Amino acid sequence: MMMKEVKLIATAAFGLEAVVARELKELGYRDLTVENGRVLFTADLEAIPKTNLWLRSADRVQLLLGEFEARTFDGLFEQTKALPWEDWITEDGEFPVQGKSIKSQLHSVPDCQAIVKKAIVERLKETYQVQWFQETGPLYSVQIALLKDRATLTIDTSGAGLHKRGYRTEGGLAPIKETLAAALVQLSHWQPGRLLLDPFCGSGTILIEAALIGDNIAPGLTRRFAAEDWPQLGKELWQAARKDASLAMEDNPLKLQGSDIDEAAVSIARKNADNAGVADKIHFQRRELAQVRSSVKYGCLITNPPYGERLEAPAVLYREMGKVFAPWDTWSIYVITSETDFEKYYGRKAGKKRKLYNGRIECDYYQFIGPPPPRHGGEA
Repeated sequence: MMMKEVKLIATAAFGLEAVVARELKELGYRDLTVENGRVLFTADLEAIPKTNLWLRSADRVQLLLGEFEARTFDGLFEQTKALPWEDWITEDGEFPVQGKSIKSQLHSVPDCQAIVKKAIVERLKETYQVQWFQETGPLYSVQIALLKDRATLTIDTSGAGLHKRGYRTEGGLAPIKETLAAALVQLSHWQPGRLLLDPFCGSGTILIEAALIGDNIAPGLTRRFAAEDWPQLGKELWQAARKDASLAMEDNPLKLQGSDIDEAAVSIARKNADNAGVADKIHFQRRELAQVRSSVKYGCLITNPPYGERLEAPAVLYREMGKVFAPWDTWSIYVITSETDFEKYYGRKAGKKRKLYNGRIECDYYQFIGPPPPRHGGEA
């Protein structure tokens, strides 16, 4: 291994940066810089497999090659060429270049991609003393991101986005991303041992993510990542990280319940939970909202009800939610929706509200936080 420390970026949907930073701290990383849409940190090589396996709310983990001002194509070319690409990209490596440009003078993304590709090729030609690269080996997906004339060059270590856990072979009508579902749970007051209910469970994602959290199961344990093929890391590093993750798994008595009006959605949720290895932890059933009941006093409810184009009459559904949940004054209730009049229809002001994005849909996460359960006695 040629280097002891690397600079990494955990990318995140807007609004989830603090959640990702907290996850990184829990994994033992302290040197963090939180910015819009990303958390930068310096770590050892072991962090690449560890963060890919364990991060629940991040979109992907990127290796930071360099950041610099770039207002001209010449400047972009020269500064890209000056970076140590040969430390990572092998002679047979495949290195496609993707790009994005926001509020920058270099606004033509195809041109920026072509210049970065050419600069990397020129650098690697000097290193490997070859004129042509077959690109048949490991994947090193390069990204050039320009924001206000500042260029950030990264190599993606994840491959498919981290929300691709592998358990969701079928989605419901409008499935929530696994990374967002995990964040909703982590932003709540739910703890293993306390009942968690989702009355609009759809394909079961929120409850499955809660089960993974409750049993300390690494969300990336059963999938592959791009950097697994990188010789700089070696298979031993990944094997050790996977072994540690397997040993960290717990078997806690979890109370997780999901219901949905759609029998097909409930069937998909059961299948997804089975794929995730947590089918025995969650009870799913077909149930209309009006039938939702619980004798538990200090439960948690986290849900992603229909909204936007999926819902013709939001007032009707949200008023019914307010009526059904009105007696649950000792529960903590969390609802994500894009409906700006949600509180008006629901009939209650949220104690806290947090702006989040469900895909590209701007939403609010309404938090009606109830009293904490008694420490001794009383029903959780």
